Amino acid sequence: MIDKLDFLLALAREQHFGHAAEVCGVTQQTLSAGVKQLENRFGVQLVLRGSRFQGFTPEGERVLEWARRIVADARAMHEDVSALRKGLTGHLRIAAIPTALPMAASLTTPYRARHPDVRLTVESTTSTDIFSLIENLEADAGLTYLDNEPLGRVIAVPLYRERYRLLTSAGGPYAERASVTWAEVGRIPLCLLTPNMQNRRIIDQQIRAAGQEPSTTLESNSMIVLMTHVRTLRWASVLPEILIDALGPMEGVRALPITAPSLEHTIGLVAAKREPSTPMVTALVAIARGLTRTLDPTLDGTVYGFPQEL
Repeated sequence: MIDKLDFLLALAREQHFGHAAEVCGVTQQTLSAGVKQLENRFGVQLVLRGSRFQGFTPEGERVLEWARRIVADARAMHEDVSALRKGLTGHLRIAAIPTALPMAASLTTPYRARHPDVRLTVESTTSTDIFSLIENLEADAGLTYLDNEPLGRVIAVPLYRERYRLLTSAGGPYAERASVTWAEVGRIPLCLLTPNMQNRRIIDQQIRAAGQEPSTTLESNSMIVLMTHVRTLRWASVLPEILIDALGPMEGVRALPITAPSLEHTIGLVAAKREPSTPMVTALVAIARGLTRTLDPTLDGTVYGFPQEL
């Protein structure tokens, strides 16, 4: 039964019979037969078929909701029992917004020291996709904004506050200043993240609130691309303070605080709200709570939607 539900989840993710079969490591015929067996068991059609995958019926959507819970609980049970016998093992997948990537090592390094048999993956993606990945069991946890989007059914650990700096060359606009305003930032060409990124939407919104229209001359979904352009001393950008601090001083580049108003957004760890939680996620939450006190002592490490005794 569980393997058939896995087929259904893969089909929901891939939206293609062949791709779903490949992900599951079976033939397309085996996957199709498994889905058909589910339909026979429930006595209803779950998948809309034509020459290609066309979506799910209302009954199929409902089964998908249950499949996510059942498969997640089955995986958690297996992980829990295994941990009792030989400690934590398996694969922990963390999805992160690009601006939070610099602090991922602050979580993964102590995690690996405590649980060396766990394999870790950190994937860069958008804030919206993080919640989808967690819901569809493609990620175990995420690093994202906690105060700028609906969180949904997740637990959340605030980690630090994202603050913003204008990066400009020593001979560039406002380089002699101690700080700049958002209105002034809006008057210069910038290289920024792509519009599907929450960080970009925050910056655009703030510039417009200051009475300016953002002037973007280069866009990328990679922070490294933005930083390498700034290093040429021919580009300016708005980047988070934590990223600038992680990369260290850059010759010929000034990082100016942006004021009027000073803007902050809380970044934190999120994971599926499930009771009991998986041992790997529980261990990650425990590390995140300790990390909060180092990154931002004004945040108390409170875990929203999670047992506080952890």
